[in-house]
Amino acid sequence: MKKNVLIVLADQWRYQACGFNGNSQVQTPHLDAFARNSVHFEHAVSGCPVCSPFRASLMTGQYPLTHGVFLNDAPLSAETAGLGDIFKQHGYHTGYIGKWHMDGHGRTAYIPKERRHGFDFWRVLECTHDYFNSQYYQDDDSVPQFWQGYDAFSQTREACEFIKKHANQYQNQETSHIHYNHTSETEDSNPEETPFFLMLSWGPPHDPYREAPNEFLDMYKQESIELRPNIPKSMSAQAKEMLSGYYAHCSALDSCFGNLLKTIQETGLDQNTIVLFLSDHGDMLCSQGNYLKQQPWDESIRIPFLIHIPGVGAKSVSGAFIDAPDIMPTLLGLNGFEIPESVDGRDFSSCIMETSKCRNRDEFQELPENGELESDFEFGFIASYHPFGNWSRSKGGREYRGLRTRRYTYARSLQGPWLLYDNVKDPYQLVNLIQETAYTAVLEYLDLQLENILEERNDSFLNGWTYVEKWTYTVDAEGNIPV
Repeated sequence: MKKNVLIVLADQWRYQACGFNGNSQVQTPHLDAFARNSVHFEHAVSGCPVCSPFRASLMTGQYPLTHGVFLNDAPLSAETAGLGDIFKQHGYHTGYIGKWHMDGHGRTAYIPKERRHGFDFWRVLECTHDYFNSQYYQDDDSVPQFWQGYDAFSQTREACEFIKKHANQYQNQETSHIHYNHTSETEDSNPEETPFFLMLSWGPPHDPYREAPNEFLDMYKQESIELRPNIPKSMSAQAKEMLSGYYAHCSALDSCFGNLLKTIQETGLDQNTIVLFLSDHGDMLCSQGNYLKQQPWDESIRIPFLIHIPGVGAKSVSGAFIDAPDIMPTLLGLNGFEIPESVDGRDFSSCIMETSKCRNRDEFQELPENGELESDFEFGFIASYHPFGNWSRSKGGREYRGLRTRRYTYARSLQGPWLLYDNVKDPYQLVNLIQETAYTAVLEYLDLQLENILEERNDSFLNGWTYVEKWTYTVDAEGNIPV
Protein backbone atom coordinates (compact mmCIF):
# COMPACT_ATOMS: atom_id res chain seq x y z
CA MET A 1 0.00 0.00 0.00
CA LYS A 2 1.35 3.42 -0.96
CA LYS A 3 1.87 5.92 1.83
CA ASN A 4 0.27 9.32 2.07
CA VAL A 5 2.73 12.22 2.17
CA LEU A 6 2.32 15.47 4.09
CA ILE A 7 5.00 18.17 3.76
CA VAL A 8 4.78 21.07 6.20
CA LEU A 9 7.02 23.95 5.10
CA ALA A 10 7.64 26.98 7.31
CA ASP A 11 9.18 30.18 5.98
CA GLN A 12 12.39 31.45 7.56
CA TRP A 13 12.30 29.17 10.65
CA ARG A 14 15.90 28.69 11.67
CA TYR A 15 17.37 25.55 13.22
CA GLN A 16 18.24 27.39 16.43
CA ALA A 17 14.57 28.30 17.17
CA CYS A 18 13.25 24.86 18.11
CA GLY A 19 12.97 23.25 21.51
CA PHE A 20 14.12 19.88 20.14
CA ASN A 21 17.33 21.55 18.92
CA GLY A 22 18.20 22.80 22.39
CA ASN A 23 16.50 26.20 22.59
CA SER A 24 14.97 26.39 26.08
CA GLN A 25 13.25 29.74 25.42
CA VAL A 26 10.98 28.95 22.49
CA GLN A 27 7.98 26.76 23.30
CA THR A 28 7.42 24.11 20.61
CA PRO A 29 6.00 21.12 22.52
CA HIS A 30 4.29 19.44 19.55
CA LEU A 31 7.39 19.59 17.37
CA ASP A 32 9.53 18.42 20.28
CA ALA A 33 7.28 15.36 20.72
CA PHE A 34 7.28 14.77 16.97
CA ALA A 35 11.09 14.91 16.96
CA ARG A 36 11.20 12.14 19.57
CA ASN A 37 9.42 9.87 17.11
CA SER A 38 11.04 10.91 13.85
CA VAL A 39 14.25 10.84 11.85
CA HIS A 40 16.05 14.08 12.66
CA PHE A 41 18.58 15.39 10.16
CA GLU A 42 20.67 17.46 12.55
CA HIS A 43 22.69 19.13 9.80
CA ALA A 44 20.09 19.84 7.14
CA VAL A 45 21.09 22.92 5.16
CA SER A 46 19.49 25.47 2.92
CA GLY A 47 22.06 25.42 0.14
CA CYS A 48 20.76 28.64 -1.42
CA PRO A 49 19.19 30.19 1.68
CA VAL A 50 16.39 32.29 0.26
CA CYS A 51 12.71 31.58 -0.51
CA SER A 52 12.20 31.00 -4.24
CA PRO A 53 15.45 29.10 -4.96
CA PHE A 54 14.88 26.65 -2.09
CA ARG A 55 11.25 26.05 -3.05
CA ALA A 56 12.05 25.55 -6.72
CA SER A 57 14.75 23.03 -5.77
CA LEU A 58 12.37 21.22 -3.43
CA MET A 59 9.77 21.06 -6.18
CA THR A 60 12.09 19.85 -8.96
CA GLY A 61 15.01 18.10 -7.27
CA GLN A 62 17.34 20.39 -9.22
CA TYR A 63 20.08 22.86 -8.32
CA PRO A 64 19.33 26.58 -8.75
CA LEU A 65 21.66 26.87 -11.74
CA THR A 66 19.73 24.02 -13.37
CA HIS A 67 16.18 25.32 -12.95
CA GLY A 68 17.26 28.98 -13.08
CA VAL A 69 15.49 30.22 -9.95
CA PHE A 70 18.54 31.58 -8.12
CA LEU A 71 16.84 34.73 -6.77
CA ASN A 72 13.38 35.58 -5.49
CA ASP A 73 10.43 36.11 -7.84
CA ALA A 74 12.01 34.32 -10.81
CA PRO A 75 9.63 31.99 -12.69
CA LEU A 76 10.01 28.22 -12.46
CA SER A 77 9.47 26.68 -15.88
CA ALA A 78 6.12 24.93 -16.22
CA GLU A 79 7.88 22.33 -18.37
CA THR A 80 9.96 21.02 -15.47
CA ALA A 81 8.47 17.97 -13.74
CA GLY A 82 7.54 18.80 -10.14
CA LEU A 83 6.67 16.79 -7.06
CA GLY A 84 2.96 17.19 -7.71
CA ASP A 85 3.33 15.96 -11.28
CA ILE A 86 5.19 12.82 -10.26
CA PHE A 87 2.99 11.83 -7.33
CA LYS A 88 -0.09 12.49 -9.45
CA GLN A 89 1.28 10.15 -12.12
CA HIS A 90 1.49 7.49 -9.41
CA GLY A 91 -2.20 7.85 -8.62
CA TYR A 92 -2.02 10.35 -5.75
CA HIS A 93 -4.53 13.08 -5.03
CA THR A 94 -2.35 16.19 -4.87
CA GLY A 95 -2.98 19.34 -2.87
CA TYR A 96 -1.18 22.58 -2.04
CA ILE A 97 -2.16 25.15 0.59
CA GLY A 98 -0.43 28.45 1.39
CA LYS A 99 2.61 30.24 0.01
CA TRP A 100 3.95 29.18 -3.41
CA HIS A 101 6.61 31.76 -4.47
CA MET A 102 7.82 29.94 -7.57
CA ASP A 103 5.58 31.38 -10.27
CA GLY A 104 7.30 34.70 -10.94
CA HIS A 105 4.30 36.47 -12.46
CA GLY A 106 3.55 38.82 -9.56
CA ARG A 107 3.04 38.09 -5.89
CA THR A 108 -0.74 38.51 -5.94
CA ALA A 109 -1.42 37.16 -9.45
CA TYR A 110 -3.65 34.17 -10.14
CA ILE A 111 -1.61 31.06 -11.04
CA PRO A 112 -3.26 29.02 -13.81
CA LYS A 113 -3.44 25.26 -13.63
CA GLU A 114 -0.72 24.69 -16.21
CA ARG A 115 1.82 26.37 -13.89
CA ARG A 116 0.89 24.44 -10.71
CA HIS A 117 3.21 21.47 -11.32
CA GLY A 118 0.55 18.81 -10.86
CA PHE A 119 -1.36 20.07 -7.82
CA ASP A 120 -5.15 19.79 -8.16
CA PHE A 121 -6.52 20.86 -4.78
CA TRP A 122 -5.39 24.49 -4.69
CA ARG A 123 -5.62 27.12 -1.93
CA VAL A 124 -2.62 29.27 -2.84
CA LEU A 125 -1.14 32.74 -3.20
CA GLU A 126 2.27 33.37 -4.72
CA CYS A 127 3.51 35.36 -1.72
CA THR A 128 2.27 37.52 1.14
CA HIS A 129 3.36 38.23 4.69
CA ASP A 130 0.31 40.25 5.66
CA TYR A 131 -0.82 37.51 8.00
CA PHE A 132 -4.14 39.03 9.09
CA ASN A 133 -5.15 40.22 5.62
CA SER A 134 -3.99 37.26 3.57
CA GLN A 135 -5.60 36.38 0.26
CA TYR A 136 -5.50 33.21 -1.82
CA TYR A 137 -6.98 31.62 -4.93
CA GLN A 138 -9.13 28.51 -4.74
CA ASP A 139 -8.91 25.90 -7.46
CA ASP A 140 -9.83 27.50 -10.81
CA ASP A 141 -11.50 30.61 -9.42
CA SER A 142 -9.51 33.69 -10.51
CA VAL A 143 -11.24 35.90 -7.93
CA PRO A 144 -9.15 36.02 -4.73
CA GLN A 145 -10.52 35.03 -1.34
CA PHE A 146 -9.19 35.86 2.13
CA TRP A 147 -8.09 33.59 4.96
CA GLN A 148 -9.93 34.28 8.19
CA GLY A 149 -7.76 35.77 10.96
CA TYR A 150 -4.13 34.65 11.24
CA ASP A 151 -3.61 32.89 7.93
CA ALA A 152 -1.57 29.96 9.25
CA PHE A 153 -4.49 28.96 11.52
CA SER A 154 -6.97 28.98 8.64
CA GLN A 155 -4.57 27.23 6.27
CA THR A 156 -3.99 24.51 8.84
CA ARG A 157 -7.74 24.05 9.32
CA GLU A 158 -8.05 23.67 5.55
CA ALA A 159 -5.30 21.04 5.58
CA CYS A 160 -7.05 19.17 8.40
CA GLU A 161 -10.30 19.20 6.42
CA PHE A 162 -8.45 17.90 3.36
CA ILE A 163 -7.10 15.01 5.44
CA LYS A 164 -10.49 14.25 7.01
CA LYS A 165 -12.29 14.24 3.67
CA HIS A 166 -9.58 12.05 2.21
CA ALA A 167 -9.93 9.59 5.10
CA ASN A 168 -13.70 9.48 4.62
CA GLN A 169 -13.43 8.74 0.92
CA TYR A 170 -10.56 6.33 1.41
CA GLN A 171 -12.50 4.39 4.05
CA ASN A 172 -15.72 4.60 1.97
CA GLN A 173 -17.52 6.04 4.98
CA GLU A 174 -19.09 8.94 3.09
CA THR A 175 -18.79 10.81 -0.20
CA SER A 176 -16.06 13.40 -0.21
CA HIS A 177 -16.60 16.86 -1.69
CA ILE A 178 -12.94 16.98 -2.72
CA HIS A 179 -12.67 16.50 -6.44
CA TYR A 180 -10.21 13.80 -7.42
CA ASN A 181 -9.05 14.77 -10.86
CA HIS A 182 -6.61 12.28 -12.36
CA THR A 183 -5.63 13.59 -15.75
CA SER A 184 -3.32 10.64 -16.34
CA GLU A 185 -4.70 7.23 -15.47
CA THR A 186 -2.24 4.55 -14.38
CA GLU A 187 -2.56 1.16 -12.85
CA ASP A 188 -2.05 2.94 -9.52
CA SER A 189 -5.17 5.12 -9.76
CA ASN A 190 -7.86 2.91 -8.21
CA PRO A 191 -10.13 5.55 -6.61
CA GLU A 192 -10.68 3.36 -3.55
CA GLU A 193 -6.94 3.29 -2.93
CA THR A 194 -6.04 6.89 -3.72
CA PRO A 195 -3.31 8.14 -1.38
CA PHE A 196 -2.75 11.87 -0.93
CA PHE A 197 0.24 14.12 -1.40
CA LEU A 198 -0.34 17.42 0.42
CA MET A 199 1.92 20.42 0.93
CA LEU A 200 1.09 23.02 3.58
CA SER A 201 3.27 26.10 3.22
CA TRP A 202 3.08 28.71 6.02
CA GLY A 203 4.27 32.31 5.69
CA PRO A 204 5.48 32.75 9.32
CA PRO A 205 7.79 32.98 11.18
CA HIS A 206 9.08 35.25 8.40
CA ASP A 207 8.92 38.93 9.36
CA PRO A 208 6.92 41.04 10.24
CA TYR A 209 7.68 39.47 13.61
CA ARG A 210 5.07 41.33 15.64
CA GLU A 211 2.18 40.12 13.46
CA ALA A 212 1.70 36.96 15.51
CA PRO A 213 -1.55 36.35 17.47
CA ASN A 214 -1.67 38.22 20.78
CA GLU A 215 -2.01 35.07 22.88
CA PHE A 216 1.38 33.95 21.58
CA LEU A 217 3.00 37.39 21.73
CA ASP A 218 2.06 37.43 25.42
CA MET A 219 4.16 34.31 25.97
CA TYR A 220 7.43 36.15 25.26
CA LYS A 221 8.47 39.24 27.18
CA GLN A 222 11.20 41.17 25.43
CA GLU A 223 13.20 41.76 28.61
CA SER A 224 13.40 37.99 29.19
CA ILE A 225 14.78 37.07 25.76
CA GLU A 226 18.31 35.64 25.88
CA LEU A 227 20.55 36.59 22.97
CA ARG A 228 23.16 34.65 21.07
CA PRO A 229 26.71 35.86 21.79
CA ASN A 230 27.23 36.84 18.15
CA ILE A 231 24.69 39.68 18.37
CA PRO A 232 26.40 43.09 18.81
CA LYS A 233 25.49 44.79 22.09
CA SER A 234 24.35 47.87 20.16
CA MET A 235 21.59 45.73 18.60
CA SER A 236 20.40 44.03 21.82
CA ALA A 237 17.13 45.92 22.21
CA GLN A 238 16.24 45.46 18.54
CA ALA A 239 17.12 41.78 18.64
CA LYS A 240 14.96 41.16 21.71
CA GLU A 241 11.98 42.86 20.09
CA MET A 242 12.42 40.83 16.91
CA LEU A 243 13.00 37.52 18.69
CA SER A 244 10.00 37.88 20.99
CA GLY A 245 7.74 38.17 17.94
CA TYR A 246 9.64 35.51 16.02
CA TYR A 247 9.23 33.02 18.86
CA ALA A 248 5.53 33.91 19.09
CA HIS A 249 5.12 32.92 15.43
CA CYS A 250 7.02 29.69 16.10
CA SER A 251 4.77 28.74 19.02
CA ALA A 252 1.65 29.60 17.00
CA LEU A 253 2.84 27.32 14.19
CA ASP A 254 3.69 24.62 16.70
CA SER A 255 0.06 24.64 17.82
CA CYS A 256 -0.96 24.29 14.16
CA PHE A 257 1.37 21.35 13.75
CA GLY A 258 -0.15 19.72 16.80
CA ASN A 259 -3.61 20.01 15.22
CA LEU A 260 -2.33 18.38 12.03
CA LEU A 261 -0.87 15.42 13.92
CA LYS A 262 -4.05 15.06 15.96
CA THR A 263 -6.13 14.98 12.78
CA ILE A 264 -3.91 12.35 11.18
CA GLN A 265 -4.18 10.19 14.29
CA GLU A 266 -7.93 10.62 14.72
CA THR A 267 -8.60 9.71 11.09
CA GLY A 268 -6.57 6.52 11.44
CA LEU A 269 -4.06 7.62 8.83
CA ASP A 270 -1.07 7.79 11.18
CA GLN A 271 0.04 4.27 10.26
CA ASN A 272 0.21 5.09 6.56
CA THR A 273 1.34 8.73 6.32
CA ILE A 274 4.83 10.14 5.90
CA VAL A 275 5.09 13.55 7.57
CA LEU A 276 7.96 15.92 6.77
CA PHE A 277 8.50 19.18 8.66
CA LEU A 278 11.14 21.64 7.48
CA SER A 279 11.90 25.26 6.66
CA ASP A 280 13.22 26.89 3.50
CA HIS A 281 16.02 28.82 5.29
CA GLY A 282 16.84 30.54 8.54
CA ASP A 283 16.96 34.13 9.77
CA MET A 284 19.97 36.05 11.07
CA LEU A 285 17.90 38.10 13.57
CA CYS A 286 20.85 40.42 14.30
CA SER A 287 23.47 37.66 14.63
CA GLN A 288 26.74 38.86 13.06
CA GLY A 289 25.00 42.26 13.00
CA ASN A 290 22.90 41.11 10.03
CA TYR A 291 19.28 40.50 9.09
CA LEU A 292 17.21 37.89 7.28
CA LYS A 293 18.84 35.32 4.94
CA GLN A 294 21.05 34.52 1.88
CA GLN A 295 24.13 34.55 4.10
CA PRO A 296 26.64 31.74 4.85
CA TRP A 297 26.37 31.81 8.66
CA ASP A 298 24.54 29.09 10.57
CA GLU A 299 21.56 31.23 11.51
CA SER A 300 20.81 31.59 7.79
CA ILE A 301 21.73 28.18 6.36
CA ARG A 302 20.74 25.62 9.03
CA ILE A 303 17.11 24.47 9.04
CA PRO A 304 14.93 22.08 11.05
CA PHE A 305 14.29 18.83 9.17
CA LEU A 306 12.17 16.07 10.72
CA ILE A 307 10.62 13.18 8.84
CA HIS A 308 8.37 10.52 10.32
CA ILE A 309 7.89 7.27 8.42
CA PRO A 310 5.45 4.71 9.84
CA GLY A 311 7.36 1.70 11.07
CA VAL A 312 10.69 3.52 11.23
CA GLY A 313 11.92 4.40 14.70
CA ALA A 314 13.31 7.69 15.92
CA LYS A 315 16.92 8.42 15.10
CA SER A 316 19.27 11.35 14.76
CA VAL A 317 21.38 11.62 11.62
CA SER A 318 24.34 13.90 12.09
CA GLY A 319 26.50 13.03 9.10
CA ALA A 320 24.02 13.66 6.26
CA PHE A 321 23.67 17.17 4.88
CA ILE A 322 20.29 16.92 3.22
CA ASP A 323 19.24 19.95 1.15
CA ALA A 324 16.28 21.06 -0.97
CA PRO A 325 17.26 19.20 -4.19
CA ASP A 326 17.48 15.96 -2.17
CA ILE A 327 13.86 16.04 -1.01
CA MET A 328 12.20 14.89 -4.23
CA PRO A 329 14.50 11.88 -4.84
CA THR A 330 14.33 10.93 -1.15
CA LEU A 331 10.52 10.92 -1.08
CA LEU A 332 10.41 8.99 -4.34
CA GLY A 333 12.96 6.53 -2.96
CA LEU A 334 10.94 6.01 0.23
CA ASN A 335 7.93 5.10 -1.90
CA GLY A 336 9.90 2.94 -4.33
CA PHE A 337 9.23 5.23 -7.31
CA GLU A 338 11.66 5.81 -10.15
CA ILE A 339 13.66 9.03 -9.92
CA PRO A 340 13.59 11.15 -13.10
CA GLU A 341 16.85 11.74 -14.95
CA SER A 342 16.25 15.49 -14.62
CA VAL A 343 16.89 15.31 -10.85
CA ASP A 344 20.22 16.61 -9.51
CA GLY A 345 19.66 15.78 -5.83
CA ARG A 346 20.59 12.72 -3.82
CA ASP A 347 18.31 9.96 -2.59
CA PHE A 348 18.65 9.72 1.20
CA SER A 349 15.99 7.03 1.61
CA SER A 350 18.54 4.33 2.42
CA CYS A 351 20.08 6.66 4.98
CA ILE A 352 16.67 7.11 6.61
CA MET A 353 15.90 3.40 6.64
CA GLU A 354 19.42 2.38 7.72
CA THR A 355 21.43 4.85 9.79
CA SER A 356 24.63 2.98 8.95
CA LYS A 357 24.28 4.29 5.40
CA CYS A 358 25.07 7.79 6.71
CA ARG A 359 28.52 8.37 8.09
CA ASN A 360 28.81 9.93 11.53
CA ARG A 361 32.54 10.34 12.07
CA ASP A 362 34.04 13.63 13.31
CA GLU A 363 35.76 15.31 10.39
CA PHE A 364 39.40 16.27 10.58
CA GLN A 365 40.53 14.41 13.64
CA GLU A 366 43.18 13.82 11.04
CA LEU A 367 43.11 14.89 7.42
CA PRO A 368 42.69 12.21 4.73
CA GLU A 369 46.11 11.40 3.34
CA ASN A 370 44.99 11.63 -0.28
CA GLY A 371 42.87 14.75 0.25
CA GLU A 372 39.87 13.12 -1.42
CA LEU A 373 36.27 13.32 -0.32
CA GLU A 374 35.33 10.05 1.36
CA SER A 375 31.57 10.54 1.32
CA ASP A 376 29.50 13.19 -0.41
CA PHE A 377 26.99 12.95 2.46
CA GLU A 378 29.48 14.71 4.76
CA PHE A 379 29.42 18.12 3.09
CA GLY A 380 26.59 20.61 2.75
CA PHE A 381 27.03 22.92 -0.25
CA ILE A 382 26.02 26.58 0.28
CA ALA A 383 25.86 29.41 -2.24
CA SER A 384 24.72 32.88 -3.12
CA TYR A 385 24.53 33.07 -6.91
CA HIS A 386 23.30 36.64 -7.24
CA PRO A 387 23.13 38.91 -4.17
CA PHE A 388 19.91 40.92 -3.89
CA GLY A 389 17.60 42.56 -1.38
CA ASN A 390 18.97 42.62 2.16
CA TRP A 391 22.10 40.84 0.82
CA SER A 392 22.63 43.17 -2.14
CA ARG A 393 26.12 44.39 -2.95
CA SER A 394 25.33 47.88 -1.68
CA LYS A 395 24.57 46.35 1.73
CA GLY A 396 27.71 44.25 1.91
CA GLY A 397 26.40 41.14 0.19
CA ARG A 398 28.49 39.10 -2.22
CA GLU A 399 28.48 35.99 -4.33
CA TYR A 400 29.93 32.98 -2.53
CA ARG A 401 30.26 29.21 -2.72
CA GLY A 402 31.04 27.15 0.34
CA LEU A 403 30.82 23.99 2.42
CA ARG A 404 29.29 23.23 5.81
CA THR A 405 30.60 20.13 7.56
CA ARG A 406 29.83 18.94 11.08
CA ARG A 407 32.92 20.80 12.26
CA TYR A 408 33.76 23.51 9.73
CA THR A 409 32.19 26.23 7.64
CA TYR A 410 34.17 27.43 4.64
CA ALA A 411 33.12 30.05 2.11
CA ARG A 412 34.91 31.48 -0.91
CA SER A 413 33.89 34.74 -2.60
CA LEU A 414 34.84 35.87 -6.10
CA GLN A 415 37.94 37.47 -4.52
CA GLY A 416 39.10 34.17 -2.97
CA PRO A 417 38.86 32.39 0.42
CA TRP A 418 36.60 34.47 2.67
CA LEU A 419 35.36 32.65 5.79
CA LEU A 420 36.55 29.67 7.82
CA TYR A 421 35.04 28.70 11.18
CA ASP A 422 35.71 25.81 13.51
CA ASN A 423 32.13 25.23 14.65
CA VAL A 424 33.14 22.85 17.44
CA LYS A 425 35.47 25.32 19.15
CA ASP A 426 33.52 28.37 18.02
CA PRO A 427 29.80 27.46 17.73
CA TYR A 428 28.72 31.09 17.34
CA GLN A 429 31.21 31.69 14.51
CA LEU A 430 32.92 34.64 16.16
CA VAL A 431 36.48 34.05 14.88
CA ASN A 432 37.28 33.89 11.16
CA LEU A 433 40.27 31.53 10.80
CA ILE A 434 40.97 32.24 7.14
CA GLN A 435 44.41 33.76 7.92
CA GLU A 436 45.40 31.34 10.71
CA THR A 437 48.38 29.21 9.72
CA ALA A 438 47.29 26.45 12.11
CA TYR A 439 44.28 25.90 9.83
CA THR A 440 46.10 26.04 6.50
CA ALA A 441 45.76 22.29 5.91
CA VAL A 442 42.04 22.39 6.71
CA LEU A 443 41.55 25.36 4.39
CA GLU A 444 43.39 23.66 1.53
CA TYR A 445 41.44 20.45 2.01
CA LEU A 446 38.06 22.20 2.06
CA ASP A 447 38.96 24.35 -0.92
CA LEU A 448 39.91 21.24 -2.88
CA GLN A 449 36.59 19.60 -2.04
CA LEU A 450 34.72 22.76 -2.97
CA GLU A 451 36.51 22.84 -6.32
CA ASN A 452 35.55 19.20 -6.93
CA ILE A 453 31.89 19.90 -6.17
CA LEU A 454 31.82 22.97 -8.41
CA GLU A 455 33.21 20.86 -11.23
CA GLU A 456 30.63 18.12 -10.61
CA ARG A 457 27.83 20.69 -10.71
CA ASN A 458 29.21 22.48 -13.75
CA ASP A 459 29.27 25.66 -11.66
CA SER A 460 31.82 28.14 -13.04
CA PHE A 461 31.25 30.49 -10.07
CA LEU A 462 30.66 33.62 -12.11
CA ASN A 463 29.54 37.10 -11.20
CA GLY A 464 25.82 37.03 -10.46
CA TRP A 465 25.01 39.54 -13.18
CA THR A 466 26.21 36.94 -15.70
CA TYR A 467 23.45 34.56 -14.60
CA VAL A 468 20.87 37.35 -14.66
CA GLU A 469 21.82 38.06 -18.27
CA LYS A 470 21.84 34.38 -19.21
CA TRP A 471 18.31 33.86 -17.89
CA THR A 472 17.18 37.26 -19.29
CA TYR A 473 15.79 38.50 -15.98
CA THR A 474 14.94 42.16 -15.49
CA VAL A 475 16.26 43.38 -12.12
CA ASP A 476 16.65 46.72 -10.38
CA ALA A 477 19.85 48.30 -9.09
CA GLU A 478 19.70 46.22 -5.90
CA GLY A 479 19.46 43.00 -7.90
CA ASN A 480 15.75 42.40 -7.24
CA ILE A 481 13.18 41.27 -9.77
CA PRO A 482 10.48 43.99 -9.43
CA VAL A 483 7.19 42.75 -7.99
